[in-house]
Amino acid sequence: MSSALCNPDWQSSPYAFYRYVPSTPAAVIFCLLFLISALLHFWQMFRTRSWFLGALVAGCFTEFVGYAARAKSSNEEPGCWKMMPYIIQNVFILLSPALFSASVYVILGKIVEVTDGDSHVLIKRRKITKTFVIGDLVCLFLQCASGGLMGGSRAVPALYNIGNGLVIATLILQLLWFLFFVVVAVMFHRSMRMVPTLTAQRPDIRWQNYLITLYVVSILVMIRSLFRAIEYIEGRTGSLQSTEVFFYIFDSLLMFMAVVYLHWKHPSEIGSLLRGEQPVTNGLKLITMKPEPGLFRRFQPKWKPTSNVSEV
Repeated sequence: MSSALCNPDWQSSPYAFYRYVPSTPAAVIFCLLFLISALLHFWQMFRTRSWFLGALVAGCFTEFVGYAARAKSSNEEPGCWKMMPYIIQNVFILLSPALFSASVYVILGKIVEVTDGDSHVLIKRRKITKTFVIGDLVCLFLQCASGGLMGGSRAVPALYNIGNGLVIATLILQLLWFLFFVVVAVMFHRSMRMVPTLTAQRPDIRWQNYLITLYVVSILVMIRSLFRAIEYIEGRTGSLQSTEVFFYIFDSLLMFMAVVYLHWKHPSEIGSLLRGEQPVTNGLKLITMKPEPGLFRRFQPKWKPTSNVSEV
């Protein structure tokens, strides 16, 4: 590789893509874990027709793409990392939790719907998903833009500071927006416990269990967002960006824990109740259960080919 594309002082340069040699085994392991999770979540979604969880499947897949690109970077000579794999891993790993957040927003809307709890929520059910997803989309756009700017910092060093500042602002905005969402969920929970609706009193509607799932995933996403905000505030000279293990503990592992927890406490139970069907309360059973009769036939074309040969 041409020396013009390499940075021999990558360990001390503020504009090097990495301040450490990325681990190939760690990147490959999480690449495979998120790929498996994406396939399993797709099967669980397809098995129960829970199409409202599409963002969750997409988030697992973008994590897979991000770690695949990171594995590519880890196989390159230190200081000679190519721009495109770095940008892909930076943007995709950074934006994936926003897709997980979008799934959580939809789940709250479904909880309100299945409990007839519109009178107990600060934002009406039909506006919950739209309100918070719009904020998520703004964060996604800004994160993509910041990742591109930081990727171009080797050619134009000033772009790094602009991109870094944009990442910090976006992560803080995303954290505050998500915190507001949790406040809305907690207020709904409190109000519903004080004066539950008739629907919420049905034993088959385990709405408090659904909210606990929402809280668990929300806490994991918030801890991850707080870590990334502190990481970028510290900058390239900080210990968080100089030590790869922190990234895998407070980002990779936390996000994988979130998607695994959703395998177990799969929100498709809510969708089944809304359709008047018997729900499966343990999401892991959905992975091993045989498909219901006629599940695949629903997605086959209903037309039949006709013969062009005229009958005599």
